[in-house]
Amino acid sequence: MFSFELLHQDRHSRARRGRLQTPHGVIETPIFMPVGTHGALKALTPDQVEACGAQIILSNTYHLHLKPGEGLVEKAGGLHRFMHWNKPILTDSGGFQVFSLPKKRITADGVFFRHEVSGEEIFLGPQQAMEIQNALGADIIMAFDECIPYPSDIGYARQSIQKTLRWAECCLKAHRRSDQALFGIVQGSVYPELRRECAEQLRQLDFPGYAIGGVSVGEGLELLKKVVDDTEPHLPADKPRYLMGVGLPEDILESIERGMDMFDCVIPTRYARSATLFTSRGKLRLTHRRYRRDFFPVDASCGCYCCRNFSRAYLHHLYNANEILSATLAAIHNVHFYLDLVRQAREAIEQNRFSAFKASFLQQYGAAGNSDD
Repeated sequence: MFSFELLHQDRHSRARRGRLQTPHGVIETPIFMPVGTHGALKALTPDQVEACGAQIILSNTYHLHLKPGEGLVEKAGGLHRFMHWNKPILTDSGGFQVFSLPKKRITADGVFFRHEVSGEEIFLGPQQAMEIQNALGADIIMAFDECIPYPSDIGYARQSIQKTLRWAECCLKAHRRSDQALFGIVQGSVYPELRRECAEQLRQLDFPGYAIGGVSVGEGLELLKKVVDDTEPHLPADKPRYLMGVGLPEDILESIERGMDMFDCVIPTRYARSATLFTSRGKLRLTHRRYRRDFFPVDASCGCYCCRNFSRAYLHHLYNANEILSATLAAIHNVHFYLDLVRQAREAIEQNRFSAFKASFLQQYGAAGNSDD
């Protein structure tokens, strides 16, 4: 039911072109996964998400466990049927959300935390994370790990990877569904020796896919690139590689060049709600007065529904009038932009010109500091 095929390796970089087969369809990699935290992408219908080019979306174990609860989702026929999405879904383990909570109690077996509404104490560990994700029924599920903040000292990071490795074994034993692929997660903060140790021990457990976790926690792009450089050589070449929580267009391109296959982030829809739209020439803040009489599309080179039909002036008006449609049109554009970016990356890899593509894109995009920020 689940397989990964490495189709092509770029001759001038570590960029890879692959294909994942899942019970709900094929995923062409490199791929960006839009995030529907609560089982929905904010401001978008499933049809709109699919029209943007999405092949797989991500939902969140922690939030779906709190409400409506995995039992209700299971009774509804699973997450695919519940949210009317017939393509692949990935659920994360909830580890990142739990470990970012202010009042939590970490033990050798898992984490105690308080329900965000009722205040009830809840426990989440590897066994519980597997039971929840098995009930939700996503195609790809994630092992429960400890996601530590940046910066963390090496002593704590070393203790943490031992916990993550122990929990990974527990997840494998607790996982009950053959139609779900369970990915292991490499931790180790910014320490090369810990990343290597964690990756090598996880490889021995033979997961069908591997993720790099503990990034996008404030370390910045240069350290992000270093973590990927330190970890990628120790990941199996014949398994998909998922860089969790990344990110901005420049982050994704730099990471594709370093051999990563899968990415997710809330940025496209979150930025859309605050009037920030991505274009091939940088980001635009459409509440700026300069767009009041600008009748050009958001991006003349974009073929999304928003750019084919509406002007910057119209979106400027929608934001100023506090119309919900502003978030929908902007989210359509941003999600389409991200998915078109990885589509272009796949083409460039196939033609052995990825590094040149990345350099040309970033030069035009102005990643060091662009338009209206």
